[in-house]
Amino acid sequence: MRCGNVLVFVFLIVTATVAPTDGELFTALVDLQKLLHTEGEIIKSLHEYIDAEEQRIQTLKEHTKMYETMYHDAAEDSEKYLSNPMNAFLLIKRLSTDWKSVQKILTEENGRAVLQNITVERNDLFFPDDEDLSGAATALTRLQDTYKLNTAALARGEISGVRYSAELKASDCFELGRQSYHNGDHYHTVLWMQEALDRFVDETNKTTDKADILEYLAFSTFMQGNVRHALKLTHDLLEIYPNHPRARGNIQYYEDAISQTKRQKRGDDGDVPIESTIVERKVQANEELPEREIYEKLCRGETMMSDRTRSELKCRYVSNGNPFLSIGPVKEEEVYKRPWIVIYHDVMYDSEIAAIKEIATPRLKRATVQNYKSGELETANYRISKSSWLKSEDYYVVDRVSKRIGSITGLELKTAEDLQVVNYGIGGHYEPHFDFARREERNAFKSLGTGNRIATFLFYMSDVSAGGATVFPHLGMALWPKKGSAAFWYNLHRSGDGDLLTRHAACPVLAGSKWVSNKWFHERGQEFRRKCGLRLTD
Repeated sequence: MRCGNVLVFVFLIVTATVAPTDGELFTALVDLQKLLHTEGEIIKSLHEYIDAEEQRIQTLKEHTKMYETMYHDAAEDSEKYLSNPMNAFLLIKRLSTDWKSVQKILTEENGRAVLQNITVERNDLFFPDDEDLSGAATALTRLQDTYKLNTAALARGEISGVRYSAELKASDCFELGRQSYHNGDHYHTVLWMQEALDRFVDETNKTTDKADILEYLAFSTFMQGNVRHALKLTHDLLEIYPNHPRARGNIQYYEDAISQTKRQKRGDDGDVPIESTIVERKVQANEELPEREIYEKLCRGETMMSDRTRSELKCRYVSNGNPFLSIGPVKEEEVYKRPWIVIYHDVMYDSEIAAIKEIATPRLKRATVQNYKSGELETANYRISKSSWLKSEDYYVVDRVSKRIGSITGLELKTAEDLQVVNYGIGGHYEPHFDFARREERNAFKSLGTGNRIATFLFYMSDVSAGGATVFPHLGMALWPKKGSAAFWYNLHRSGDGDLLTRHAACPVLAGSKWVSNKWFHERGQEFRRKCGLRLTD
């Protein structure tokens, strides 16, 4: 009884004193750097504890070895290590789910001092919370869907045929499946629990419980519509764990479901391959595809623009009548005619990029979207990134870059928004959206008093190893990040109506780190710089 009270007391100390991060770590890769420092301190503390606690030394050494191996791999090139989404997920898992296992060992009397030092007295250590782990798992499944990544290959640490990280253990796959289950995503639960089961069979030192895998797998298989295979998996579970508290009830439930649907075929023993629970999408012509599928095709680099459209595009040096640009014109590349979308090459220097990133990093906060009813800013799962806003009057480098944007576009800067700097995290993305406010969004930008967003100027501040394109689903066109370049387009027709063809998205970052910054121009002040047209679509 005394032991139980001690455990409860220590658990309350740990959970009450570890400051939660409210999902603020998985949304930007730059913040994950803090976790590596935390991991290093854990290693040091565990070594000190092992010396004083001989009875549990073997178990602690195993955990320590895991932390050390991953930490040293990351320390060689932390940015490269963290730019791999699988490594980022495993780092968060090690410091959340795996760390809880270590905490159980340390809650004994002799380990309390070590635990107190790590979780209470050290203000420089950061621990991910449940939202971080869930967000990281969701990001991986998002990447898996968007880029059609094979589950077994991902578990081997491979992305597009290249091995980027260590192989996952059965427990890692189980955790991905468990997170998917809690998110109500039974499709990915089946994929990852099946992979966990396959890896469990091959493991010499088991890292998870087969009964737990089978229970999750059976129910999610049932939810996917494959009742017979769910029934077989539950019978397998009962063989391992005859007194399982839910298995017999589930068997009865599945048998009743089969009887009701009357789908059991003659001679079928119920041993249905797991692949049959996965419904393949129908192949359709491009023009009939829903926006989501077009978006994903473009993210994967599939060409959807006609050769005729491409043949009409041109490149040129432009100065736009600006004296500054007459000395050094910019390189303009057309990427679409109507709407007019262009790329400007080499318009931000590496020194400017480094300075802006340094200024923005400590100010990064979870990116928000505007609620179209209330006009209030709020976070959303369809936009995963962190951003900060930099004023021209506060920083010389921001002012210089902003003036360059004004020179290139010829638009008025006084009514433009501050420079927004964005860093995308694990699988960071922004699903299809408009930059302008539609007619029903009456409260949008009301507080600014400068009208709608007339144009977007988007800087690419990093190269991205894989993924991260800006795509326009209605145009069948994608822009790929190139450090120092910038994209520009008008969001509104000359009539002031929104151009629906400018609907665009930021594809999930598959590998690498994506930094962008953008300047949004508003209608006020542009009356003589971009004159109104005579027709609705001018």
